Amino acid sequence: MTAAPRPWALLAELTHGCPLHCPYCSNPLELVRRSRELTTAEWAEVMRQAGELGVVHTHLSGGEPLLRGDLAEIVTAAESAGIYTQLVTSGVGLDRARLATLTAAGLRSVQLSLQHADPAASDRIAGHRSYAAKERAAALVRAAGLPLGINVVLHRDNLDALDAIIRRGLDWGADRIELANTQFYGWALRNRDALLPTRDQLARARDTVQRWRDRLGGGALDLVWVVPDYFDGVAKPCMGGWGAVSLTVAPDGTVLPCPAAASLPDLDPPTVRDHPLEWIWDHSGAFNRYRGEEWMREPCRTCPRRAEDFGGCRCQAYALTGDAARTDPACALSPDHAVIRALTTGPGHPAGADPPAPTGGYAYRKPGG
Repeated sequence: MTAAPRPWALLAELTHGCPLHCPYCSNPLELVRRSRELTTAEWAEVMRQAGELGVVHTHLSGGEPLLRGDLAEIVTAAESAGIYTQLVTSGVGLDRARLATLTAAGLRSVQLSLQHADPAASDRIAGHRSYAAKERAAALVRAAGLPLGINVVLHRDNLDALDAIIRRGLDWGADRIELANTQFYGWALRNRDALLPTRDQLARARDTVQRWRDRLGGGALDLVWVVPDYFDGVAKPCMGGWGAVSLTVAPDGTVLPCPAAASLPDLDPPTVRDHPLEWIWDHSGAFNRYRGEEWMREPCRTCPRRAEDFGGCRCQAYALTGDAARTDPACALSPDHAVIRALTTGPGHPAGADPPAPTGGYAYRKPGG
């Protein structure tokens, strides 16, 4: 086994508790209960070990991390370990005093979720009245002088509003707008039929993004388009490669190579309550199972792209084929690519068709859902 590269990124899922119930959430269907979450001291130790391992950037995420009363202490621990902290939040619960406390603790930036430019549509998608809180949070972040990112998960119900969504991000003073097409894991997979867009929607959205990029030129706004998994015939590398650049620590201390890996059977992921992060990264079976190329089968084993896409996403391969070691069906060369074609060109989503009107028929993300 070759030595693993050092990770530079950490996704710290501080809690699965959340006031929002977004149907596209990639959290697992079995959410971690608050009673099983890591303590303040345990998260501080995670940050210390992560810094020693080489991590330089962490997303403080969830769920909603603002539900943690000890969030400032966790930020301080990360800052002390030399780790840049970004708060990933719905904005619900962020007020001036809380933000001042977090900034004093060392918080460096904020990423705010946005479901739609229209307040009613945003609240309907989120399953909670939250648009007004987001607007207030954006203003507070800008007033505090912190970098502001807006993250928009794109799907059938909001792709056609992309122009208005980008305008809203600009109005709110965003430095970065991440337009992330839905990845179908966890709750998003359960809601795939309600979320999956058409090819025409995606084509129009790509055109909209390009028009905005042309209009903005080389300005301060970073407009990011995260390509959809199901439509381009090209597999995306899993988190930059399985166990290559990042690790995820779940609320109960389970350590995963990517946020969706909890869905894989027999992975037996380790926990920080049993092992140090360095051992987990270097020696655990979970992190070494799909690391590198030795595990690959054909057509990946001899594919010239194997060092670029690493066979695609292991969690997506499992979700679509029941076998995490198969080539990601998103790849046009996969023997299972017909599964993707059926989803994107079948009777429910014929190529070139306009999407049906939103029905609100979501399975909203809730404990016990």
